[in-house]
Amino acid sequence: MRPIPISDAQTAEIPEANWDAGSIERHLNEVLEGEAFKGSQRSGKFLKYIVSRAIAGDLDSLKERAIGIELFGRPPGYDTGADAIVRVTASDVRKRLLQHYQRPGMAAECRISLLAGSYIPRITCESRSRHEEQLPSAVSVRIEERVPNPNSVTPPASRRRAELLRFVLSVLLISALNLAVFIVARNRLRKPERIAVLPWSSIFGSSRATEIITSDPNIAEIQGFTGGQISLSDYANRRYIPDPSRLTPEQLRFCQIVLRGDKASVVDTPIAMAIGQLAQITSSKVGVRGARDVQFADMQTDGNFILLGSPRSNPWSNVYNDRLDFRFEYDPKIGKEMIRNVHPRPGEPRSYVETAPGWATGESYAIVAFLKNLDEGGQVLLLAGENAEGTEAAGKLVSDLPRLGTTLKKCGIQPSGPEHFEVLLRLDALAGSPSNFDAVNCRVF
Repeated sequence: MRPIPISDAQTAEIPEANWDAGSIERHLNEVLEGEAFKGSQRSGKFLKYIVSRAIAGDLDSLKERAIGIELFGRPPGYDTGADAIVRVTASDVRKRLLQHYQRPGMAAECRISLLAGSYIPRITCESRSRHEEQLPSAVSVRIEERVPNPNSVTPPASRRRAELLRFVLSVLLISALNLAVFIVARNRLRKPERIAVLPWSSIFGSSRATEIITSDPNIAEIQGFTGGQISLSDYANRRYIPDPSRLTPEQLRFCQIVLRGDKASVVDTPIAMAIGQLAQITSSKVGVRGARDVQFADMQTDGNFILLGSPRSNPWSNVYNDRLDFRFEYDPKIGKEMIRNVHPRPGEPRSYVETAPGWATGESYAIVAFLKNLDEGGQVLLLAGENAEGTEAAGKLVSDLPRLGTTLKKCGIQPSGPEHFEVLLRLDALAGSPSNFDAVNCRVF
């Protein structure tokens, strides 16, 4: 295949190329020896593994299960849905790569990036001549021209196809989630039954429409990278990058790359599926929308909403955050989100802070909050954790009806209602998965 000139393509998958793999390996070693990766041996090994396999053209080994088995020693039949170590480590690698390249004065001929939802690294190299040196087909190469071509008026066909593909994939992600929930809820005809446990007795006991609003992990990643905060107003007005004028061109470009990624967290899918199974019992309809596809006017309707994720990953949760006793707050001193006990009772701590960042072992916290909608007609269910493991634990609790009923009774809440409530969960996190979660505090409205 002929070399592709810069004027012909911005992104190219090029086989039969003659690229000096040694140059990439030297750059990889520079990245691994930098400050961003010194604090995580696991993330460093992960990056080295995927880059070396990509250079070798071994794409079959760059899949979640294969990485889990070969790099992390998981058994061949391990459950990737329950064990998220590959996804969690990949997310940490993305953040560390962004931190590495955004350093002041940073100049490198090549860049390594890992797009959300993929384990195949992308190597970005500056053009050195009209015909760029190229990588094997295992590596996606982004060739960027620093001086725009004045004769180019419209994007080339290959670039338009790549952009269209990214758009279609992001749309398909949410569409597939909607289809999965619909299939679970309608896969067989049966006489509708009633769920006698809150919050489902109220949500599915009415004729109002119910929508699940999934989180936006890319927004959380951008906030972590820039150190800024995205307000609900900015998010609602599609301003997804905080203080862009303060960012360097390189930082701004990385943020724009992150925004092209998937629009739903990995943990949201099993939660949505579990809710779909509950909807099947009552023959109720449930829709699914990504947070970035919602407008403020949607939140002002009389429907029921189920919001997944904390305000940092799902800014729409901020609509109700001020109404909570157990309220999410971001502490810039520790660089993480925490749960503040706004009205502590005797013997209760004023805050709950996770000790299990990333894939580490430790404890974390989450909330299950059942509230009135803004118009006081519909209902709102918030399932949110200080990290993804916490949100997953909240989802597991509300989809396990016997355990949910027992938990509500311990809190003095009648499972049949009509109370609204908050339940604070404490959980143990291990390698990206929640375990041993239980209610440690409650509020009844």
